[in-house]
Amino acid sequence: MLSKDSLVKGTFILTVAALIARLLGVVQRIPLIVLLGDLGMAAYGVAFNLYAMLLVIATAGIPSALSKMISERTALGQHAEANRIYRAALLFAAAAGVVMTLLLYVFAPYYADGTANPQAVLPIQALAPALLLFPLIAIMRGYFQGRRMMMPNGLSQIIEQIFRVGASVGLAYVLLDYSLDWAVAGASFGGVVGSVAAAAVMVYYSLKLRRTDRAEGLLAGAADTWVSPSTARSNPLTYKSIYAQLFKISIPIVIFSLTVTLIYTIDSSIVTLLLMGQLGQAQAQEILGILLGRAQSLAGIPIILAVALSQSVVPIISAAYSRGDMSQVSQHTSKVLQLSLLTGIPMALIICVAAGPIDALVFGNDRGSVIVDQFAAPIIIVLTISSIFQIVMQTSGAVLMGMGKMKPLMLHVAVGIAVKLIGSYLLAPVLGIYGIIAATGLCFIVMTVLNLRVLRQVVSFRVLGRRRWTGLIVVTSVITAIGAVLNWVTGTYIQPFGHPRADAFVQTVILCLTAGGLYPLLLFITRTVSVADIQHMPGPVQRLIGRVAPRLLRARQESTNT
Repeated sequence: MLSKDSLVKGTFILTVAALIARLLGVVQRIPLIVLLGDLGMAAYGVAFNLYAMLLVIATAGIPSALSKMISERTALGQHAEANRIYRAALLFAAAAGVVMTLLLYVFAPYYADGTANPQAVLPIQALAPALLLFPLIAIMRGYFQGRRMMMPNGLSQIIEQIFRVGASVGLAYVLLDYSLDWAVAGASFGGVVGSVAAAAVMVYYSLKLRRTDRAEGLLAGAADTWVSPSTARSNPLTYKSIYAQLFKISIPIVIFSLTVTLIYTIDSSIVTLLLMGQLGQAQAQEILGILLGRAQSLAGIPIILAVALSQSVVPIISAAYSRGDMSQVSQHTSKVLQLSLLTGIPMALIICVAAGPIDALVFGNDRGSVIVDQFAAPIIIVLTISSIFQIVMQTSGAVLMGMGKMKPLMLHVAVGIAVKLIGSYLLAPVLGIYGIIAATGLCFIVMTVLNLRVLRQVVSFRVLGRRRWTGLIVVTSVITAIGAVLNWVTGTYIQPFGHPRADAFVQTVILCLTAGGLYPLLLFITRTVSVADIQHMPGPVQRLIGRVAPRLLRARQESTNT
């Protein structure tokens, strides 16, 4: 039986790991933008987004499907069957990795030319070998996720990013003496180095878990038969039957999992083509570099918790749903949606309020580009706003995935991608890059509405309630207004050092502390968040809030008791 904190604990581990990994990814972009410029980052981003999409296809959604199948079988005590499924998934991942690596390497020139980004050929080919290992890593992560072991997954993400950052920056610096194209390729090859490091971590934990399972007798008979509690008869579990179950579950999962990476790949493919008529190819590629190198890295921060929640909730919802425990399904559905919103919105608010200073501080504009001055901050703001809808889309989709509602998910993704494509081509001639990003937001909104509609037909849940929604809207509006005024004041009057990055640091600190401090305070004042809500949060978060605002918590607790 799962403890009531398993979702929160697993989510907290994955969130911390994902946050560290994301921050390391942002740190990586800082020297890369200095070394490669926004034009070089455009080629790097095209390669990375294509690789990310093919990685999802290479694993065919099997990590999530594997997590679901492992969770269901271990909950029923069928450990031998779970281990045989794991081995079958590893074999598939190895074969898929070889095939996808060859395809990516061979077709790189055709894709780069077709998207009007010929500089992307070398970075795509340099990143291709990473597909040999990452499908295997993904399968191992799916297995550990199904076993409710989140630490290996989190640690492997951090180690992967440390090695990726070091290798990417080091190779880009060394190869820049040869040419910009080779420097971008070197930055891409950092992903291969990161994959080797992540694989080493996962192999270590796999061997450790195998020794534990052997000591507990959980590996006995894994290669031969299993005993079904319902039929009490022995049957050989063939790989054919395993793959039939995996693909039945994984094909819809891969379609849902592809949503965000496919949208980013669509942007990589069409931005230059749609904007070059208005701005020229060079400026269109520079805007693409801003979108891929700056905006996507910052706008990805608010969704970190949503991704962690999505990973944690699938096996938990699946296990509860398979037992017919709809009260647990309802409870976890409400909790995951509440947590993702209440923690994702402040991150998005902070980034939007301080977009200009954050961009100047983190990425800078060492080349004095007019395009960066004009487009960087607005692109970051618009893309970050769309991430709020992405948060609810991903978490609601993960709940549907855990309940096995795959057909609606497939339909919703198809509708969302259609909205994205149609919206981009209709809005780009009118709004330029902002029209393309607006189409992304519209895609997430449509998918969110469709997901929630299907969820309400299956299970009752409550995200916030009318009163809390009102409070959240008021809090968001107040912070946005204060942030806009404070942004103008700091940008106009607070420039103590006379150096762009140093002044941006001071402005960023003021804006972030103001927005970040006002958010929880106003949530309590408007009664949008209560003491009971904090008690559902991870222990470290509860202790942090208790230290920061002990009087506020005691006062609210006393008012609640009376």
